Amino acid sequence: MFTPPLFHYVGPPELAEALRPGARGRPVRTAADLEGDPGEPHTYVVDTSGALRIAPRRSEHVACAGGAPVRAAGEITFTHDPATGWTAAEVSNLSTGYCPDLTAWPAVAAALDRAGIGHPAAFTHAVVFRRCTSCGECNVVRDDWFVCVFCDGELPPEWNVGAGSGPA
Repeated sequence: MFTPPLFHYVGPPELAEALRPGARGRPVRTAADLEGDPGEPHTYVVDTSGALRIAPRRSEHVACAGGAPVRAAGEITFTHDPATGWTAAEVSNLSTGYCPDLTAWPAVAAALDRAGIGHPAAFTHAVVFRRCTSCGECNVVRDDWFVCVFCDGELPPEWNVGAGSGPA
């Protein structure tokens, strides 16, 4: 059985330190949990148990996760069609706090499947993250340009953002 990788928080420490005890994103266990959704983008995480959690888009992923490691993180937008039900129309892995690799998609798909929510076959906006081995800064790779925006160092071809976390 495939176990999705865990991604640990790598963002600014002050965000994690400011978390309110017990605060986490709203769980989405079934499509009914989306009733009344305004159709706006949400911050989401898939927690260590595989549950999808959402929060308002302006929320930090680390707050949505309650500071814990995640199986996936990014932004998600739901649409509702009375004939077909709820669908995750847009799903990204855009989280500069967790910097999840593209291998996070199966965790997102599984969480949506369990909730009975339709979804695309992959991230609709896939973000590639790499940590520079020269200066240590985290980068978003654009247009397959694996060069650090901070020091012009070459970025590694493999995901390397979290120490001891992420894809094996």
